[in-house]
Amino acid sequence: MWIDVLLLASLARQPMHGYELRRKVEESSGRALSNNSLYPALRRFAEAGAVTRSAETQDGKPPRHVYTITDVGRELLHDLLADLPPDLAGDSTEFLSRLAGFGRLEPAERLRVLDAREAALAAQGERLGKLAEAQEDPWSRLVLAEVGRRAEQELSWLATVRARARKPSPEEETR
Repeated sequence: MWIDVLLLASLARQPMHGYELRRKVEESSGRALSNNSLYPALRRFAEAGAVTRSAETQDGKPPRHVYTITDVGRELLHDLLADLPPDLAGDSTEFLSRLAGFGRLEPAERLRVLDAREAALAAQGERLGKLAEAQEDPWSRLVLAEVGRRAEQELSWLATVRARARKPSPEEETR
């Protein structure tokens, strides 16, 4: 789903052809995106009416396809950004892809996404603590302690994000 969020968010900024879209998503997320992920997603979006595809002619080359987000796509993007289901809330890539789109959400929607992430991190911390206590291997305990420390560190960071998320974004202030 993070791919869907990042693709639609990129197209919400401007129409793009596939290669340019892949490059923008990689630049904004640091994650490699293969054509095997990109084009099936674009096909799904086109079938759902979330994007349109048009051919752009090029001198001496085959036409390239330019994708443009539709109102349906903007609505889908909003719904994806505003929802972080519990089964995805523990995945940092899923969370961060939504966080990058917080400017498109109302403060209450942002806070719900943060609540989901915080709940997932708290549950992970509790689980890791129990596992670390029961672990006999010192190297495994070390790993579990480090993963738990990282979760605690993120929870602390999320407190500062939460303060910022409560404020209206510049887009909201101009509405």
